[in-house]
Amino acid sequence: MIKNLTEFFTFPNPVNEVSARLVALGVFLISIISVILMYLNIFQNLPNLYPLIILSLIIYGFIARVISGPKISPLALLVTKIIVPNLSLKEKLVAGPPKRFAQGIGVLISAFALIFFVLSVKEISIILMGILIIFSFLESFLGFCAGCKIFNILIRLGLIPQNICEACSNYSPQQSG
Repeated sequence: MIKNLTEFFTFPNPVNEVSARLVALGVFLISIISVILMYLNIFQNLPNLYPLIILSLIIYGFIARVISGPKISPLALLVTKIIVPNLSLKEKLVAGPPKRFAQGIGVLISAFALIFFVLSVKEISIILMGILIIFSFLESFLGFCAGCKIFNILIRLGLIPQNICEACSNYSPQQSG
């Protein structure tokens, strides 16, 4: 049981970058929906419930991916079990720990967006979701993972032990992280 539980709470390493980029595309689209709903909440008196539901789903997805990769994230399951297998794209493997770190940043940004929304500081919430939209756009359309770059900088600074990601220890700016 403990072994199965330990296996459950693992993040894949390596990660298929095609899957990661498609998950980022999903985050991008859902985040745009959340901003639209927040905007409508502010200016059109849309009930608070709709943005709260979308923000909660975004947070859940990030937390699910941080703690267990795609195993319990509906978006990641859709991408890894249905969309990617039906595409004939060449798999590109990249290090998993930076992608997990990037998902953790997503948890923080979306959680703070939810907190500010609940505290009626909705403009800050929209700004935070705008940041998430930018990061997910960069990942999904350009293959630039800002969280991965931060992770690699933290390794070089010695703030993250190199043994967390051996592939990252040999990182060069030309490599995708």
